[in-house]
Amino acid sequence: MKDIKDIQHFYFVGIGGIGMSALARYCKLLGKSVYGYDKTPSELTDQLILEGIEIISTDSVSALPDAIQAKENSLIVYTPAIPKASEILTYFLAEGYSVVKRATLLGEVTKNSVCLAVAGTHGKTTTSAILGHLMAACDMPVTAFLGGIAENYNSNFISKGTEITVVEADEFDRSFLTLRPDIACVTSMDADHLDIYGDAATIEDAFKSFAKLLPKKENLLYKKGLPLEGQSVAVAEEADYEAQNVRIENGSYVFDLKTPNETIKNLVFNLPGHHNLHNAVTALGMAILSGIPTPGLPEALQSFKGVQRRFSYRIRRDDLVLIDDYAHHPTEIDALYQAVTEMYPADKKLIVFQPHLFSRTRDFGQGFAKSLSQFDEVILLEIYPAREEPMEGISSKWLLDQVSASEKQLVSKGNLPQKIKESDCRIKLMVGAGDIGVEVTKLTKILNDAS
Repeated sequence: MKDIKDIQHFYFVGIGGIGMSALARYCKLLGKSVYGYDKTPSELTDQLILEGIEIISTDSVSALPDAIQAKENSLIVYTPAIPKASEILTYFLAEGYSVVKRATLLGEVTKNSVCLAVAGTHGKTTTSAILGHLMAACDMPVTAFLGGIAENYNSNFISKGTEITVVEADEFDRSFLTLRPDIACVTSMDADHLDIYGDAATIEDAFKSFAKLLPKKENLLYKKGLPLEGQSVAVAEEADYEAQNVRIENGSYVFDLKTPNETIKNLVFNLPGHHNLHNAVTALGMAILSGIPTPGLPEALQSFKGVQRRFSYRIRRDDLVLIDDYAHHPTEIDALYQAVTEMYPADKKLIVFQPHLFSRTRDFGQGFAKSLSQFDEVILLEIYPAREEPMEGISSKWLLDQVSASEKQLVSKGNLPQKIKESDCRIKLMVGAGDIGVEVTKLTKILNDAS
């Protein structure tokens, strides 16, 4: 593709995606003309429009802006989530426009900076958000592209300079292999995206290929136990970067960070769950490898507020706690259960789960059933199909039949508020990567009005 400085017009097909919108904001910040299409208007697309980006929700060539007709200085960026039958994308390809995947543009953006890349099947967004915040709070010249909305910035984009970039290295369709990382981490390598990779061994090979992109192996941090070379990360277990002396004080983790060169005492971290603590240690390690001044790290870490839809409290009362979370894999649901049980050991817990993708539900049906069965009550919504067509025999009813919890039911979105109000569980969790977030917003209002 052309150098970014030679491109005037950027068109994002699927601009409402969390990764796409961050890149769109970056291009707008450079003074480029930015346009986009997304079939689903959302709070995110509404915000982009307020920022001066022209967006359409109709997949029609006739709705494209006139400026984009200038092929020679236009770039079309698309997400793999866009259906191949998209009229707009088909037109751009047929008419000879310069068309690239999101990951290709991200690779170009990072090539002239120190690139800090966060990889892993789980934990990418929280880890990259912590890392971006640490860099920004310590006045480092960083641009961070996040896969979620960081609460500290109410945005998925942090811009404090261009010398350092923080990016999520997405393993989906091997996109992360287009990056040029200088420092990187791998938070996890669980089987996922089997519709793309086929089996766990192939996913493992892809992560090993990603690790080889680094200039030296010491610049890779990885979760202890993974089959990688670099520096290990662990919580309360011997590693190169380790959280030691972990305890809970006033609802927050307090711990000592042991690094290869020093120990930083009494760090405070406000997100629950050992998985989040591991993410924090990884982010701290990457920040230290980048040369960040360590005296500023304690205050920066303590000020991190979290990421929307990652153990986000929507209601927090004596009679009711409503938590919103993006978990969409059995490992993530297990981590969520550990976190909520550590915080509320004596309370009954209801999980409302919207499975994401027919293929993922099929591939991990037994794992989902086991993870969900830990909760006192289980409510399933219908599967969110995203980019897929239905698969014969795979449904939420099929999954529910495998759940061993005594209180379980399949509920429509329309009946969800009533069913949740009927539950006597004080802790209620809304979980999934589909459009369940819309239901959370509705439910929060209903439950608050009923109090």
